[in-house]
Amino acid sequence: MKAAAPARPSKSAAAAKPAKSAAPAKPAKPESRLAMVRRARRINRELAEVYPYAHPELDFRNPFELLVATVLSAQTTDLRVNQTTPALFAKYPTPEGLAAAVPEEVEELIRPTGFFRAKTKSIMGLATALRDDFGGEVPGRLEDLVTLPGVGRKTAFVVLGNAFGVPGITVDTHFMRLARRWRWTESDDPVKIEAEVATIFPKSEWTMLSHRVIFHGRRICHARKPACGACPITHLCPSYGEGETDPEKARKLLKYEMGGLPGQRLNPPPGYPGRPAPPLGGSA
Repeated sequence: MKAAAPARPSKSAAAAKPAKSAAPAKPAKPESRLAMVRRARRINRELAEVYPYAHPELDFRNPFELLVATVLSAQTTDLRVNQTTPALFAKYPTPEGLAAAVPEEVEELIRPTGFFRAKTKSIMGLATALRDDFGGEVPGRLEDLVTLPGVGRKTAFVVLGNAFGVPGITVDTHFMRLARRWRWTESDDPVKIEAEVATIFPKSEWTMLSHRVIFHGRRICHARKPACGACPITHLCPSYGEGETDPEKARKLLKYEMGGLPGQRLNPPPGYPGRPAPPLGGSA
């Protein structure tokens, strides 16, 4: 009697031999810390090949725009923020201008991002703090950034990594989900996940690692129905099979440039292989 075929092909599957008896198989040996670290770093290397164009998906021209856009991105998509900020920054291009704005006018401009009253209070508050406490400039230190209204560690690391070149791990919902699926952590606390992942990878990789993981989470490894059958790193994923494994069905789940659709940025960086997103009210 031959052993049952595995759920997915693997390099070891071809070498499988018939079972000698009907005795139950021994449980798989738990993965060691060293093995997990090696697998995690290999995931990062292979994602770098899949997404050599990974980048922050918010449109910005300077640290102030990135800071405001990141605060606005809470509870909405980067696409919706990118469609909203051109009008906002055209009217209020500096912290001084935004700090002196009429709140109701700001609310109307950022209404498409949702929670517009709370977000108006945050971005006007941080603009006021930048004007009064930092000479109108966005500070390049974590301890300063997190003192600004609406700015937590995640937002601070986005700004530090992409506007100042300071390495940081951005633990958003996508990063949290994939770090747990890949068994890099068992925690659901962003600060703990950040600390645990930081011990796995060299500091020089933190910013680009964040982009690659988030790219993968948005395009392939979705929350509700990951496209397992179209994933290029299934051989490294201990959670393979949580989503659609049929290749044809999985390909239909791919998003953005992976699915032949527009991306999230209206002004993507050079080298991005997808189509720019349409402006607010425009069609793809």
